[in-house]
Amino acid sequence: MELRHLRYFVAVAEERNFTRAAERLHIAQPPLSRQIQQLEEMVGVALVVRGSRPLELTEAGHFFYGHAVQLLAQGAEVLSMTRRIGKIERKFSIGFVGSTLFGFLPEVVRRFKAAQPTTEVTLHEMTTMEQIKGLKEGRIDVGIGRIRHEDPNIRRILLREEALIAALPMGHPLSFLDRGLYLREFVNDKLIVFPKTPRPSFADQVLAAFRDHGLSPVDTLEVRELQVALGLVAAGMGVSIVPKSVLGLKRSDVCYKPMDEPNLTSPIIMSIRALDKSEAIRSLLDLIYSLYRSEGVPHTQETLDD
Repeated sequence: MELRHLRYFVAVAEERNFTRAAERLHIAQPPLSRQIQQLEEMVGVALVVRGSRPLELTEAGHFFYGHAVQLLAQGAEVLSMTRRIGKIERKFSIGFVGSTLFGFLPEVVRRFKAAQPTTEVTLHEMTTMEQIKGLKEGRIDVGIGRIRHEDPNIRRILLREEALIAALPMGHPLSFLDRGLYLREFVNDKLIVFPKTPRPSFADQVLAAFRDHGLSPVDTLEVRELQVALGLVAAGMGVSIVPKSVLGLKRSDVCYKPMDEPNLTSPIIMSIRALDKSEAIRSLLDLIYSLYRSEGVPHTQETLDD
């Protein structure tokens, strides 16, 4: 059995259609069908239900799919780490969710590039779920996101919990209060959350915070991204709950107010391949903690050897 057999089977299982899987793999459909038949002959059992529309996996097929995904992820991880260790490639790619760009991420990247002058560092805006996939496929080396998602091939390191604040239109009645605000004070406002898709996302964290307090906003508007949400807030279309780092945008048409709710935070999580303990990863993690300490930012302290 070869890795290509695993790649072909995973594509078929995920697309649930031989034609779409062949297009995804950039091969013709007949050779793909033959490869899957060959794979079934090697393992000695049927993996797909013939004639099903859409394509269905057998019980053995579901079992094989779960392990095939893990094996492909481990293969990508070994290849990426071997190249880095052997200095075949001097590239380091970081995936990030958009809201982290308003916090310490730019300074972290500047310091990391200074510490690794011979390494080409690239940034890629990606959702947390896209980061997980990118890590497994070897397209990125690190992901910085907010969603708690467990995967056996990915290690998640909680860097810190970022406080959430309220974004209000200028002149909103709550903007004149000289105190922190509470979620219950927003239930009658239109609540603007982001991103609309894909889910789960930061929007789900905000909506879950309301549910945890037994609250349900009367009107919710889901938008594509943070900048759109703030633009609508500035236009008086509603209010939004945003990460505190958004203060760095310094918008003059939005009023930011602290929240007095306990534990109203959003995590900032660093994702790496489970076995990756390279010096580049260690250096990045050390730089993040050093910056947090110098800025007096509360954070966790986890090492790659924990």
